Amino acid sequence: MSDCFVVPDSETQDNELKKDISIRAVLLLGCGAALIALPIPHVHAQSCAMCYQGAAASGPQGGAALRHGILLLFVPAISLFVGIFALIYRRRNVAR
Repeated sequence: MSDCFVVPDSETQDNELKKDISIRAVLLLGCGAALIALPIPHVHAQSCAMCYQGAAASGPQGGAALRHGILLLFVPAISLFVGIFALIYRRRNVAR
């Protein structure tokens, strides 16, 4: 019955506080970077004139194929990104 009311020691509280601060810092930096990048017009359209003309001339089916292709290429890139960061997160406390 006495195990129910275990008070965490100061080291555990310090670790939780550091983790909370680091998570908030990452979220704040990510939101700041997104807000800075949103008004920049070159961020929205990274394409050359020849690619734009080719995509515009392909018609609605070609546009749909390009959108599907972009999504298909997006999945492996995001998977690698998430996998690498998951590995880094999992091994964050391993002694060096």
